[in-house]
Amino acid sequence: MNFTRWSARFPGTQRRAAARSEHAAAQAKRGEGAVPAARGGRADPGAERSTPADGRPADPTVSGTGTGSGAGGGGTGTPPSPSTPTSRRTGVLTAVPSLDELSAREVLGRLPALVALVHGPEHRLAYVNDAYTAGFGARTPGAPAHEALPELGELGLLPLLDQVQRSGKSRTAKNRTAPGGGSSYTVTCTPVEFPEAAPGTETGTTAEAGSGSGSGSGHEAEAHRTGVLIHLADVTDHAEAVERLRASERRQREAAVTLQRSLLPQELEQPDDLRVAATYQPGGTEAAVGGDWYDVITLGAGRTALVIGDVMGRGVRAAAVMGQLRTAVRAYARLDLPPHEVLQLLDGLAAEIDASQIATCVYAVHDPNEGLLAYASAGHLPILVRDEDGTVRRAADPTGPPLGTGGWLHTSGTIALGPGSTAVLYTDGLVERRGEDIDEGVAALERALSGAQGTPAVICDRLMRALGVDADHDDDVAVMVLQQPARTGSDAELFHNAALELLGGIEAAPRARAFAQGVLASWRFPVELCDLGVLAASELVANSLQHGTPPMSLRLRRTDRRLIIEVTDGDDHLPRRRRAEPADETGRGISIIATIASSWGSRRTPGGGKAVWCEFALPDK
Repeated sequence: MNFTRWSARFPGTQRRAAARSEHAAAQAKRGEGAVPAARGGRADPGAERSTPADGRPADPTVSGTGTGSGAGGGGTGTPPSPSTPTSRRTGVLTAVPSLDELSAREVLGRLPALVALVHGPEHRLAYVNDAYTAGFGARTPGAPAHEALPELGELGLLPLLDQVQRSGKSRTAKNRTAPGGGSSYTVTCTPVEFPEAAPGTETGTTAEAGSGSGSGSGHEAEAHRTGVLIHLADVTDHAEAVERLRASERRQREAAVTLQRSLLPQELEQPDDLRVAATYQPGGTEAAVGGDWYDVITLGAGRTALVIGDVMGRGVRAAAVMGQLRTAVRAYARLDLPPHEVLQLLDGLAAEIDASQIATCVYAVHDPNEGLLAYASAGHLPILVRDEDGTVRRAADPTGPPLGTGGWLHTSGTIALGPGSTAVLYTDGLVERRGEDIDEGVAALERALSGAQGTPAVICDRLMRALGVDADHDDDVAVMVLQQPARTGSDAELFHNAALELLGGIEAAPRARAFAQGVLASWRFPVELCDLGVLAASELVANSLQHGTPPMSLRLRRTDRRLIIEVTDGDDHLPRRRRAEPADETGRGISIIATIASSWGSRRTPGGGKAVWCEFALPDK
């Protein structure tokens, strides 16, 4: 067989050949003789020039101690030939055999890897080394590979042998695991050529190659003179280490995603007048977490705050900043401030947390009484709103710079959100793609939203699919969808509004009580709830008359879950609950409201002035 065709395929062969060439070149440069290792012994200098009695020159491999080394490294064997490299070890000379002195059987038999040699179109077995026999047992030469080497079929290597046989090119199959969870192998199949046999002889693998082949010629005879050398390297330890690493990465990713999701709301609050759903898709398969977040915060009096944001970058630091910003948003939202004032507070906080961390955010407040979505944006993508007829609108400016930049006064804007409308808040991972302008992604989202129907959860899924977001997406994605339902029939009977303008004066309080009594009775509330509602309306109006300024108004509103009573006036001083002394004639109105109502609060109105409200939970039917 042609040994040189495949000998260079063995690991280390080329490096050892190069090392020998460099060693020989170094010897020639130093002018050393044919047996340079003779200088390694400590023999008497005169002994080198002495001649024994028989007239032959002295053996140059014999050291001064009298212990020579032959080709085997010991005894008094023949000296190495001038072409045989030698190595020097503590004064003992050891001959290093050259590649030409070794037979292919010696090399293959001593390899720790499993080696098999097949030949002919049927891949008949010609040879297996000792390691192969130890791994899979004894094999019968001359049988086809599918019979003699059934383990190759189990590893799915028989088609690979055909490919190598036809193409004459080596092929490698990595990490093939034996059935039953056995060892793993990296298999290299290399084409080899068998030498022509001498006329009248059939020896070795040549005879085997001729067996069963008949007297064919041409391509058939040429196929019988070729074979495949199969080299199986046991990589079980490596495969197990890789699997352990992958399992560790999976656990780290699961922990990272769990951390990310734990920082997001576990269950979204569901306002009375909105239907809200959100989804979060972590990006890629990395263990690093992202900084996308969203939240829904009920503000009272039927108003709802919605927020979505994105801390740029990945990793625990981004997630930590995200968690702090989300917590701060919930705290600032409780102040019931306008959207731009909330972002102004967040901007200062973001600079204090980490000035180098960029974050974008949009904060919006839905007021069912006005049918508007008031919002402010800090470098975030625009809100999209689809009307009941399918028309999609973008929330226009204002949009300020990202959080943490400082020196910018944010402003608020509004967009109509009437019955039957759907709004979408999202992060850039949904619409941003490499090599594309982000406006193209937003336009694609608009087209997908225009045809999306169903509940908010269904729309979330459809938008994610339409924009091509899957488990392999390379960026985190957060999407929040809110709908203002168009109520009809019996459902509409559960939602009512009633308002009364108050001109002031001593007659305002009696008018407010009479109005509240009539409205609550028409809404068929229980008598006890009607009495509490009338008392709350009277106290709120009295508080406004004493501490507020015109214009004043009383608004009653019911939903399917609560009764809301709200009084507005022109003074922007917010009331606070205080403890009244026994001798005080005033100061008990807010305390009474806090005692009888489920919740209460106050806020400043956009045009100046304030609104004070309270809520009563309706009994379950």
